[in-house]
Amino acid sequence: MNVEADALRHDEQKQTSVFTGRVIVTKGSILIRGARIEVRQDAQGNQYGLVSADPGKLAFYRQKREGVDEYIEGEAETIEYDGRADTVKFIKQAQMRRYRGTVLNDELTGQVILFDNTTEVFNIDGGLAQGTTGAPAGRVRAMLMPKPDDAGTNPPKAGSAAPALRPSNALGEVRK
Repeated sequence: MNVEADALRHDEQKQTSVFTGRVIVTKGSILIRGARIEVRQDAQGNQYGLVSADPGKLAFYRQKREGVDEYIEGEAETIEYDGRADTVKFIKQAQMRRYRGTVLNDELTGQVILFDNTTEVFNIDGGLAQGTTGAPAGRVRAMLMPKPDDAGTNPPKAGSAAPALRPSNALGEVRK
């Protein structure tokens, strides 16, 4: 793990580090940015992170998914990373995007988004119906695109034949 910050407080006995001030963390394909990041490590070497944003701003998280050309990216006031469970949780004004290659595929907003990288499952909570930015009145918003097959297109349904197309030699040609 590589970290850049304005300040660091490390406690060797508790295996915790608190980085403050324009913090940037890189760990493999993970990129995290925030105002304050607290990192702790358990006895087995698993790492856990709590990322906080400056007031009025959002913390940022991005990770390339293992074995596929996909990226998960998100923002929230607070982000929790659990290296053992391989989950990331976006809390307050949560936004998450999934890119296939460089193309935006899924976009989600809510008050809390939990993404499990191992199972590829995400849960979204709209929060209380108090009216919030990103997902008004406690509602979840999701734009989900179908997953393409290996050829990059979705296969036709069984029993459906594509209509035969006839060439047109002129614009506005009347069909006979």
